[in-house]
Amino acid sequence: MFDYNKKSRKAYNKKADGYDDSFEGRFTLKFRELLLSEITLDVNANVLDVACGNGSLLAALNKKTPINGFGIDIAENMIKNASVKTPDMVFRTSGCESIPFEDSSMDLITVSAAYHHFPDTTAFAKEANRVLKTKGKIYIAEIYLPLFLRMILNPFVPLMPDGDVRFYSPKKIIRNFERFGLQKTDIKIHGGIQIVVLQKL
Repeated sequence: MFDYNKKSRKAYNKKADGYDDSFEGRFTLKFRELLLSEITLDVNANVLDVACGNGSLLAALNKKTPINGFGIDIAENMIKNASVKTPDMVFRTSGCESIPFEDSSMDLITVSAAYHHFPDTTAFAKEANRVLKTKGKIYIAEIYLPLFLRMILNPFVPLMPDGDVRFYSPKKIIRNFERFGLQKTDIKIHGGIQIVVLQKL
């Protein structure tokens, strides 16, 4: 049995310092840029970034529109660096299965290039529904692979050292959230990146 959270914590604690200049940091930059281009926020909206890393996405969103930023990440070194980058925001070391914020407290949730790391996506969907306000939205920017590539790669994904679990289709992501009452509002595919947007009814 793989302990995905343990693998992710170990891997991303090692990667935390200098992450933005690393290969992975440059790779995930495109995910953040796409989210920035898609998301429109009211001033002082409560925004939770799940698997927030060093807080780069929240910092960029705040530069675009002043927000109340909150972030969680499995790696405490990432959280430490996020707290330095944006000291006015609130960060917690946590997995996605139990989010340490109050019910109906968030206007928006973001997940950037991390959904394929989540060991229990059902638990995350339930938690996302819990912490979102009514009409709140979740934006998931995730790796997109066609079906034949997912079928080839998914059996081997758990063997990767960074705690990767599996790759998902947009329909699979949407079905996971629909069972908790969230509704799809948009899907966009930009090459190897999918943006899935859902709203709490």
